[in-house]
This record gives sequence, C-alpha cells and structure tokens, in this order.
Amino acid sequence: MDVLLLRSLFLVVTAGSLVLLSEHAAGQIITRYYQFDIQMASVTRLCHTKSIVTVNGQFPGPEIVVREGDRVVIRVTNHVKNNVTIHWHGVRQLFSGWADGPAYIAQCPIQTGQSYVYKFTIVGQRGTLWWHGHISWLRATLYGPIIILPKLGVPYPFAKPYKEVPIVFGEWFNTDTEAIINQALQTGGGPNVSDAYTINGLPGPLYNCSAKDTFKLKVKPGKTYLLRIINAALNDELFFSIADHTLTTVDVDAVYVKPFDSDVIILAPGQTTNILLKTKPTVPLNAHPSSMTLAPYAHRKRGTLRQLHSRG
Repeated sequence: MDVLLLRSLFLVVTAGSLVLLSEHAAGQIITRYYQFDIQMASVTRLCHTKSIVTVNGQFPGPEIVVREGDRVVIRVTNHVKNNVTIHWHGVRQLFSGWADGPAYIAQCPIQTGQSYVYKFTIVGQRGTLWWHGHISWLRATLYGPIIILPKLGVPYPFAKPYKEVPIVFGEWFNTDTEAIINQALQTGGGPNVSDAYTINGLPGPLYNCSAKDTFKLKVKPGKTYLLRIINAALNDELFFSIADHTLTTVDVDAVYVKPFDSDVIILAPGQTTNILLKTKPTVPLNAHPSSMTLAPYAHRKRGTLRQLHSRG
C-alpha cells in the first residue's frame, strides 16, 4: 500500500475533507487523501436563498493542496438527486485518463448513493489549477482550487511571498442553473446570464443586499502576496485589477512564465494564473481601502468591488 511509503504521517480533518499529510522522503511518492461528499446546502446571495449542489456543504468548495510529484486520491460520494462527476481542470492525466472526470467520456456519472475514487499523480506541474463538476451546469456551484506547491526543498523562481491567497471568480444565479441550461437546449437560444459575478463566492457591495457579502483581503504594508486566481465563471472572460497597484504575472495554468507587470489581467473561463501583489510601503491614516474590480469582457454588468485593506 502507498501508506507504507510514508514517513511521519498523521491525519488532519479540515473543512470536512480528510487529508493525509506527511514529510516527503527522498525518492518517495506521497499520497494525499480527500473525501468529497456531494450534498445540497442552503445559500443566500442578493437576498435570494436557494439550495445548491456543493462539496462538503461549502461554496466555493474545499481546496486541494498538494506538491508536485504527489499522488492524489479523492473519494467522491453522491448524496444528491443529480448524477455527478468531478473534473480536475488542467491536471495532466498521464496514464490515468479514467480519472479525468468528463461524464460519458472518461467515466459514467456517479449516481445517487454511489461513490467513485479518483486517483492521479501531479507530474511536471506547479502553480494553481481547479476542480469542478463536469455534467450539465453543476459547475456553477461545484468548484474549488487545486494548489500545487513545488517539491519540498525546491523554491519558487521568484521571491517567496509573505502570504498566498486563492482568488476564485464565479457567478451567482438567483434561479436554478439546471433549469436555465435546459431551457437553452430546448429553445436553441443562448442561456440567461447570471445575476452577479463573485469573488470567493461573494458578490460585493455594488450588488443589491451584498454590502456584507464582500471578500476583504487584509494585508500589511510593504509585503508581497501571491494571489492564486481562477476564473470559474461559466462562459465569460473576466478582467481583474486592484486600484493603484501593479500585478506581476508569474504563472499561467500551472506553468511558470517570465514575470511581467500589468495594471489589469484578463482570464478566459477555466483559466488560472498566479500573480504577485506588492502592497504600498506606507499608507496614510485617512486612506481608503483599495478596491478589487472584476468586470466581464462584454461589460454586461457592473464590476464587483472588493476591499483591499493596506493597513495593519
């Protein structure tokens, strides 16, 4: 068994996921275990409360954290009426295509009350990817980050950041997303658009009833933060910027790139990137928090505001 190859292992339960952590021993394969329970959860956004499909009752779903070279085992148990599969977006499925997740292509869907165990190894990748539902439009609420750290002892090709923060773009629909896509398939027209764009599941104060549903990143002056950004929106390219700050792109789709600076980045649906954010060295006492802005390519809606606190 793989666990016989581990050294100094212990179990930690976090956010409903069972994760096997261990020290990396030279030349050994480390296996990390997760339990995904597909279940309904009641969530309120924009003053609308509805029941959505989630992993472990979380929206967005839990993080998968691994190192390059790790073996990953995720047991997915379906407790909802919908058939379900999970796709590990961007992971190179070398000799493990059956674990890729697309329904009716790589596997039969996981039916109600059934389980499926995904097994794959992270090879030649480090950075940020993501997982999501891969049947119908379940990925509107069924998604989460995959964080791939370098091998133990291998540094980043850039200065080590003070802190790493996942930033997941998404969408919120007041109505049932399965009804929306079914209507579009029946009529042949385009599906109705979402009611809000979100960052880490929160719409922000530019939307109705959302002043408290705002993602706030508290940072310290003069520090560098690694933002692991994922566009989990269904169909839209999204622009992202932080007022009065420069963004340095260092990784795209779990591949290091030559660092380059920009004021704004754009991510296509499903795309991921890592950026470095260096905060201002000093902040006046009366300064207002900088805002994070998220806006669609088509500019159909107002951007989403997020607060970036540069004090403390």
